[in-house]
Amino acid sequence: MKELTHFDKDGQARMVDVSTKSDTVREAVAKGVIHMKPETFRMIQDKEISKGDVLNVARVAGIMAAKKTPDLIPMCHPIEITGVDIKFHPSQERNCIEIESSVRTVGKTGVEMDALMSVSVAALTIYDMCKSIDKDMTITDIYLKKKSGGKSGTYIRNQESEVRSQKSE
Repeated sequence: MKELTHFDKDGQARMVDVSTKSDTVREAVAKGVIHMKPETFRMIQDKEISKGDVLNVARVAGIMAAKKTPDLIPMCHPIEITGVDIKFHPSQERNCIEIESSVRTVGKTGVEMDALMSVSVAALTIYDMCKSIDKDMTITDIYLKKKSGGKSGTYIRNQESEVRSQKSE
């Protein structure tokens, strides 16, 4: 079993010391989904939401969130993020928008939490901008799809887990 690194030998919380690690190129990709009523989906697609272009605002919010992750997650290291890309994959047949965030850095520790935070805040921004017309929106299936770099190498979420996530939608 892998050791939990955010606790010292006495069980006290600590921030992991990464000073001896080598800098490597690191990337993490996270995904999430927001489900909504058909009319809400249509209004987002047609840019009819009174607060503005929902997906553009959500993209900016997701980028900002990636940069602010260490301010919100206590044991996250402040990381010099070198890039954030957020993509939206609307699905009219499921009345949902899949959100995918890719975060990159060159450093001593990874950007998994930053990618997950990015997706979460992008989804919450969509909810915030549309809540006046659809309070029933549901945010689901936020997960790490893959990560690369560092001593542990590459992780890719297995296909079985992907299928379980998609079925829950």
